[in-house]
Amino acid sequence: MSKAFRTTVVLVAALCAASPVAADEGMWMPQQIPDLAPRLAQLGFTGDAKMWADLTGFPMNAVISLGGCSASFISPDGLIATNHHCVQGSLQYNSTPEKNLIVDGYLARTREEELSNGPGSRVWVTVAVNDVTDAITGKLAPKLTDRQRYDAIERRIKERTAACEKDGLRCRVASFFEGLKYYEIAQMEISDVRLVYAPPQGIGNYGGETDNWQWPRHTGDFSFYRAYVGKDGKPAAYSKDNVPFRPKHFLKVSPKGASPGELIFVAGYPGRTQRHETFAEVKERTEWGFPRYVRRNREMIAILEEVTKGSKELAIKAEPRMRGLQNGMKKNEGVLAGLVKGGILARKEEKQKALEAWIAADPVRQKEFGPALAGLAEMQAESEKTREKDAVFGALYMSSPLLSTANQLYRLSLERPKKDLDRDPSFQERNQARIKEGLERMERSYDNRLDRPMLRYVLHEAAALPAGQRIEPLDTLVGFAAGMPKEEAAKKVETFLDALYAGTRLPEKEFRLSLFDATTKAIVDTNDTAVKLAVALHPMAEAAREREKATEGKRSRLRPVYMRALLAQAGGLVAPDANSTLRVTFGRVMGVDPRDGMRYLPQTTLQGVLDKHTGEGEFDAPDGLLEAAKALRAGKKTPYFDEKLGDVPVDFMSDVDTTGGNSGSAVLNAKGELVGLLFDGTLETVASDFLFDTEKTRSIQVDSRYLLWVWDAVEGAKNLLDEVGIR
Repeated sequence: MSKAFRTTVVLVAALCAASPVAADEGMWMPQQIPDLAPRLAQLGFTGDAKMWADLTGFPMNAVISLGGCSASFISPDGLIATNHHCVQGSLQYNSTPEKNLIVDGYLARTREEELSNGPGSRVWVTVAVNDVTDAITGKLAPKLTDRQRYDAIERRIKERTAACEKDGLRCRVASFFEGLKYYEIAQMEISDVRLVYAPPQGIGNYGGETDNWQWPRHTGDFSFYRAYVGKDGKPAAYSKDNVPFRPKHFLKVSPKGASPGELIFVAGYPGRTQRHETFAEVKERTEWGFPRYVRRNREMIAILEEVTKGSKELAIKAEPRMRGLQNGMKKNEGVLAGLVKGGILARKEEKQKALEAWIAADPVRQKEFGPALAGLAEMQAESEKTREKDAVFGALYMSSPLLSTANQLYRLSLERPKKDLDRDPSFQERNQARIKEGLERMERSYDNRLDRPMLRYVLHEAAALPAGQRIEPLDTLVGFAAGMPKEEAAKKVETFLDALYAGTRLPEKEFRLSLFDATTKAIVDTNDTAVKLAVALHPMAEAAREREKATEGKRSRLRPVYMRALLAQAGGLVAPDANSTLRVTFGRVMGVDPRDGMRYLPQTTLQGVLDKHTGEGEFDAPDGLLEAAKALRAGKKTPYFDEKLGDVPVDFMSDVDTTGGNSGSAVLNAKGELVGLLFDGTLETVASDFLFDTEKTRSIQVDSRYLLWVWDAVEGAKNLLDEVGIR
C-alpha cells in the first residue's frame, strides 16, 4: 500500500474518533480496510479487518458485478441476489404483451424454468487487483506531445490488458486519484446468466417514482439470478447443457436482518463520484449541465409516455429506458438542489480558494502545483466554448439506437483491418463478441416508433444551435440553417425522418448481423439510409475523438499533480473517487433529521405497505401480499417478525457512503452475513457525490427479513428458502 493511502486512512480514523456521530466518508478499496481497523474497533467490530481485503476469501469473493449494478452469490449453486431495478433488462427481454414479467414478476420453481437473460448478460467476479502505475505512466518522456502521451498510455493499457487476459480472465486497468495511480483488475467473466425470481412490480417497485429517492420507503427492491458455466466449471455461452456455477464462497442470508445502531458493511461497485473536481468544473455542472439534463429528461419522458400510450408492446420495450430517465432526472434534481440551496457549491468554492491560498503561500508549492491549476482552468474554459454543439452531437447517438448501431458497424469495418493492438479499444477482438450480442439483443428492444420521436427531439435541438456551433453534416443532409424558423425546421425534420426510416433495413435482425463481418465497401454499398447518416457524421465524430485524445493526454499530465496537491494539503486526508471498481464502505443503521422539524426513523415495516396501498398505480400491492399480511395480523407465526417493531421490517436506513452502481450491493453484518441489499439514497444528500455530507448522508436498504418473508408467505418459494438454508 502506498504511503499516501496509509496516511489517508490513519487520518480518517483520527477524524472519525473526534466526531463519533459523523458518517464515515470513503468508498474504500478493499486493501485499504485493514488500515481502518482502529475506527472499526470504535464502531464495535471485533473481527479481523483483513477479511475485507482478501478478494479470494469470504466474504469478498462472493461480491460480484453485473455491469452497472452490484450483486452477490448467496448459495453454493450460484444463486445471485441483486435489486429488482437491476433486472429490468432481463424482464423486458422475456416479456410479451400477453405475459408482462415487468408487471407480473416471475418465479422459477425448478432449474428448468429459469429464463435466459439473452445475449450480453454478464457476471464479473473480481479475483485480483494489482498496482500497475509504473507500467502505465512510468518513464514517459517529458517531451511527448499531449497526443503522443495519450497514445503511449493507451498502448500500455492495451498491452497490459492483453497479457492479463491470457489466463482466461476479463481484465481492466483503472485510474485512481485522477491518474495518480493505476490498478489492474482481473475478473472471472460468466456469460450464461438466468432469471430465477423477480417479484411483481407491486413489490419490487412499490411506490414507483413518487417514493424514489425518498424516505420512508416500502420497496421490495430485490431479484435473483443464477450463474451457469460449462460442465468443466469454466465460463461458457448459454447452453441447456450448462450447469450452475459453484462459487468458492457465498453469503449466508441472515433471517435476523439489521437493527438500529448495528454496524454494517456495504460491498459493491459504486459507479462514479466527482469529489475531486475543481470548483470551475462543478460550477459549470450546476449552472449548465444539470439544468439541461433535468429539462431534457423531463421532455423525453413526456415523449415516451405519449408514444407508448395504449400499446403494451411499446411500453415493454421502452420500460428500461423510461425508468432510467425518470431515476436520473429525479436524482439530478436533488443534486442540483444540494449544490445550490444546500450550499455545496459555495463550500466547494471555499475549498478551492483554500487550496489556492495554500499553494500561493510557498514558492516550492507554487512551482510544483501552480501550473496544474492554471492548466485545468484553461482546459475547462476551452471546453465551454463548444459545449452546446458537443452535447447535441453526442445526443444524436444516445437518442437513436438505429444511428448508434449504424455507426458501430461502420467503425468496426474501419478498425477490423488493423492489428488488434492498433485498434480503438472498443473494437478490439476482446469486445467484438459483445458487439454481436448487442446486435442480436436489439431484436427485443428496438422499434422505429420509439426511435423516431427521440431522434426527432435531438434534430430539433440541432436546428436551434447558434451560428459557430452548427453540426454541418446535418445542415447539409436535413437542410438546416442558423436562425431558421422553427416551423420550417420542423418540416425539414419530418421529411428527413420519413426518408431515413423508409430506407433502412437495420431493424431487420438478419440484415443487421450480415453487416457484422462486412467490409467498409460492402457496408457503404448497401445504400442503407441509416448507414449513410453514420458515414456522413463520421468525419465530425472522428475529429472530435482526435481532439479528445489530445485533451486526455494533457489531462493525464495535470490531474495527477492536482491530486498530489490535494493530498499534500490535507496531509493525505483524501479518499479515492468511485470508478466502478470493487469498494467497501461501512456505517451504522440509523435515522436522520433531514430538515428542521423533521425526523426519519431508521426502519419501515409491512404496515407502511398496507397504509400506502390504494389498489392502483404505484401503490398497488399484489393480492398475495395483502392476504399474507392479513394472515400475519390474524396470528400466523413467522420467523421474520421483529418483536421491537411489532411487525415484519421492510427497509432500513444507514449512514454508509454510496452512490449509483452500488444498487444491489451486499449489506453485511460484522460476521459477513447478508442482512440486506442497498438500493437507494435520500434526495436531500445525493449531492454528496460532489462533497460528502458527514451529518445527513443516508443510504436505503431492503431488509433480508422482508425478502425472506415474501419468498415464504407470499410466493411459497420453498425451493429458494431451502437453497439458502432457511428452514
